[in-house]
Amino acid sequence: MKKHIISTDKAPQAIGTYSQAVCVTGGSTIYLSGQIPLIPETMEMVEGDISAQINQVFKNLTAVCEKSGGNLNDIVKLNIFLTDLSNFPTVNEIMAQYFDTPYPARAAVGIKELPKGAQVEMDGVMVIEPCNYSY
Repeated sequence: MKKHIISTDKAPQAIGTYSQAVCVTGGSTIYLSGQIPLIPETMEMVEGDISAQINQVFKNLTAVCEKSGGNLNDIVKLNIFLTDLSNFPTVNEIMAQYFDTPYPARAAVGIKELPKGAQVEMDGVMVIEPCNYSY
């Protein structure tokens, strides 16, 4: 088994001991690390309300999906972490702008805090054609 590490400068660089995404040789499943609303070019949090943060997270996930050879609609499982679950309707509204039906399986979890003071983080699992090439 060989892991292919997926990395793009169009999404924030890892701020810890993790990769943006990982695929195993011969597989078709890509594991997407959590994305918070960092602007890739500056590694600073996006300014604005929760809507701005959610949009930035989806932009970051999109960049990693595209570098992996897929897109958001290839995500089969999406995990959403919110510091305030009252923002969940906003997540639903914005998510509908980025995904086509059928939507992925999903979990939304309320948590106390996220890195860098983010209000939202998302990770996921994406399935594409087998990834037998080097990223």
